[in-house]
Amino acid sequence: MASSIIIPWIFYIQILAISSKAIAAVPAIIVFGDSSIDAGNNNYLPTLAKCNFEPYGRDFPGGNPTGRFCNGRLPPDFVSEGFGLKPSIPAYLDPTFSISDFATGVCFGSSGSGYDNFTAAILKVFPLWKQVEFFKDYQTKLRAYLGDEKANEVISEALYIISVGTNDFLINYYNFPQRRTQFTIPKYENFLIGNAEDFIRKIYSLGARKLSLTGLPPMGCLPLQRTLNLKNPHSCSEERNKVALEFNEKLKVSVVKLMIELPGLEVLYTDVYELLSQLITQPSQYGFEVAEAACCGTGLFETGILCNRLTPHTCLDADRYVFWDAFHPSERANKIMSDEMLPSLKQAFL
Repeated sequence: MASSIIIPWIFYIQILAISSKAIAAVPAIIVFGDSSIDAGNNNYLPTLAKCNFEPYGRDFPGGNPTGRFCNGRLPPDFVSEGFGLKPSIPAYLDPTFSISDFATGVCFGSSGSGYDNFTAAILKVFPLWKQVEFFKDYQTKLRAYLGDEKANEVISEALYIISVGTNDFLINYYNFPQRRTQFTIPKYENFLIGNAEDFIRKIYSLGARKLSLTGLPPMGCLPLQRTLNLKNPHSCSEERNKVALEFNEKLKVSVVKLMIELPGLEVLYTDVYELLSQLITQPSQYGFEVAEAACCGTGLFETGILCNRLTPHTCLDADRYVFWDAFHPSERANKIMSDEMLPSLKQAFL
């Protein structure tokens, strides 16, 4: 009789131990990049690349415009929740949070940034090198808070999400002559890949080991790019989609190269191009009604300051739209894409 009581409890304790180990395998989510992941760091910069005003954030818990370029949460928020951590990742510069909050997740990203430092300079936002400086400062605070041993464990076991690159083309290369006079598109892609590799080497030297590296989206199908497509109005720019695909192929090769070069580095390439393309080309299969235009305003060009509480024609239900503004997916689209990513992330890093 005694053994029949003891054995189930031993089994239960073993299950708890396995479960705790699985959850602890990713103790924090640490995020670098641009507006696809920025949780609000640009709120504290004198830049136009910010959105800490209505109607942004109207579907975020509490209805607050946090600085996320969305009506609600972003992919890192859903990934964090999916790993059993908190449901939203705070911006490092947000004074309402402290190291106790950042210990399980933090965002260093800056909307308008890119692999190219000149991209960040255009809108006066934080380039990747500055995001690395924030990471160093974070490590100092984390060690003071947790002690060296525990902090080092968090740093080495954390999942690092990197999502950046679109602005290098859509804000920088296609709009300003500096890089176009220096580089053909293939050579500019190579330049960016070199910068991406250098960035990964830097955070690797600081302890990062588990990386989710996001490729470029089908940037020619963003509503703003459809609007600017004078050759075929309101259609996707196939030329810009082709560039995104070319860049992504080079990024995949780079991932393999870096994992060979850097012992212990694990990188999962995240194919956001395919994920978002499915929502755009088959919206009804995912419960969407509109994929060509965004929810905010006319849906053709409004983003950032042009998408504000006085902007007319903003939709009432963003869940019907793949895009929230003319550059960024809606919360529901982010949730669907994140749910698609999670199994691969868990398989790779748990």
